[in-house]
Amino acid sequence: MTAIAPPLRTTASRPLTRLALITVALLGALFAGAAPASAHAALTSSDPKDGAVVATAPAQVALTFSEGVALDANSIRVLDPTGKRSDTAELVNLCSGDVVKYGVRLRTGIPNGTYTVAWQAISADSHPVSGAFTFSIGAPSATTAVLPTQEVGGGLVGALYGIARYAAYGGFVLLVGGAAFVLVCWRRGAGVGPVQRVVVGGWLTMTAATLAMLLLRTPYTGSGNLSDAFDLNGLRAVLETKPGAALISRLLLLGAAALFVSVLFGAYAKREDEAEKQDLTFGLAIGGTVVAAGLAATWALAEHASTGLQPGVAMPVDVLHLLAVAAWLGGLVTLLVVLYRAPGIERAAVLRFSRVAFWSVAVLAATGVYQSWRQVGAWSALIDTTYGQLLLVKVALVAVLVATASFSRRWTARLSERAAPETEAAATVEQRASEPEPVTVPDDGKDAQRAAQLARQRAAMSTAREKRIRDADPERSGLRRTVLAEAGIAVVLLAVTTVLTQTEPGRTQQAVDRARAGSQVAVADRPVDIRLPFDTGGQNGKGTVKVTLDPGGTGSNDLHVYLEDPAGAPKDAPEVKVAFTLAAKSVGPLPVAPDRITAGHWSASGVQIPMAGDWQIAVTVRTSEIDETTVDKNVKIG
Repeated sequence: MTAIAPPLRTTASRPLTRLALITVALLGALFAGAAPASAHAALTSSDPKDGAVVATAPAQVALTFSEGVALDANSIRVLDPTGKRSDTAELVNLCSGDVVKYGVRLRTGIPNGTYTVAWQAISADSHPVSGAFTFSIGAPSATTAVLPTQEVGGGLVGALYGIARYAAYGGFVLLVGGAAFVLVCWRRGAGVGPVQRVVVGGWLTMTAATLAMLLLRTPYTGSGNLSDAFDLNGLRAVLETKPGAALISRLLLLGAAALFVSVLFGAYAKREDEAEKQDLTFGLAIGGTVVAAGLAATWALAEHASTGLQPGVAMPVDVLHLLAVAAWLGGLVTLLVVLYRAPGIERAAVLRFSRVAFWSVAVLAATGVYQSWRQVGAWSALIDTTYGQLLLVKVALVAVLVATASFSRRWTARLSERAAPETEAAATVEQRASEPEPVTVPDDGKDAQRAAQLARQRAAMSTAREKRIRDADPERSGLRRTVLAEAGIAVVLLAVTTVLTQTEPGRTQQAVDRARAGSQVAVADRPVDIRLPFDTGGQNGKGTVKVTLDPGGTGSNDLHVYLEDPAGAPKDAPEVKVAFTLAAKSVGPLPVAPDRITAGHWSASGVQIPMAGDWQIAVTVRTSEIDETTVDKNVKIG
């Protein structure tokens, strides 16, 4: 980011340029990350709903998600109160249009009680998601169902996968940004050892991280056991998925990148004819851009940009975003290494990087605004969601980064061109340091020791000369310090961005919260409807009682009681009474004496349920002076 604006021509234009630059950078940071965050899938609703109490066993359990997911026969498990599986282990696709819905059928004849639904899926953006909820048949009961204590994608495997993800981004930044710095800003850098080590180090880091992610993919999205990283069947299954194909494609592109790097630091670095070097520069620039865009596309095609709103637009925008980040931050790190390890860089090269950084920030701002619209959604999400809060942290970091860059610009403007002899000396200092002057070693042992000592002294003198050249220009020393500060902030910035890629975006989180809130209201307002057989013991004493409580929540409710004989016809009775008891809170029994409306129908209005909970509804039916019975059932109200 050093000197991220082109050289200023007038003093009066400097404040306006700085203000515009800061505004652009802050917008870019506010509305995107170095790699825009993933739109993870989330469970928006279920049938039965979480905590619901149903009178009879449903035919199936259905789950609705916020976006496309990948599931298999074991992704949705329904466990009875004893922990045994009660579904048929056959996934049912219930998707329709934009609705993403899957389910499993339940076995027939399952008993009443509390059932646990455990689910696990892989989002379309490659991130694993999981969860669990309960519902009850008849009435709530105790349950011994045991669920995994570790969230999918967490634990040691999750931490290692996160480190590999960060390393992959970092390697990409160093590889692409370092190579771009050489071709665009400082061609002589192709023959400088520290620059070569930056680019090669980026390639090695990205390759190792990609291999690690490929191996960790099976435990990361499945069992969570590190030993499964070497499961060949699991690896074969991963290769058949979109994320697995993207990782393999990345490895193939890294092979092409290795060829590019070998030419850049081999034939290109040794080419002395300027005309030939110019042609080779053009060819390397075209080839390098294609490879770099391909590497960036392995993220765009398999993760965040490929899901959600307008994926056809979001994917190429994401590629541009990643390339801009690499040119900016990768070039910054390369410049820092050059300033500390290779003192011969010219002022013109630093100013060229200034222009590259400026346009990189402009691209970041443009693509970032679009990505923000996709991911944040509303201003309230900046405060109300974890994603928004992390984004604000990122804004603060970029603000500090831009402020630090302003100091780097000042040092760059003060840099003075070196005299030709000094520049030539700087250009050869690394060679002189790495290749000590020849020393004639006599046969005598003492003379050999003396010669070795002299060789060490000459090497130390060469190192001292290199340091003197680096420190000769105070402006260059100041630039080194500010660039070092920028690089440190950039490392933290990239870490925050990596966390963002694993955090639920604000738009999705708020949509899920609204859906869950609506679901909770729907459960609370769902009328209670129960049917209970009874037998008073006398003649014609058998029948069925049906009780409805509407809306079935706390506060005032309407109660209706219906009696039917075994044939289903209305059955009259001298007396019907109802009582409500909340044993967990020692509330009740609260008696209700409904009024007879017609034969077989009793009703009461304004029945007050003081609090939510598992209430026992007891119905007393008297069919004669001496024949009476009480039947009851527990239901969740509120």
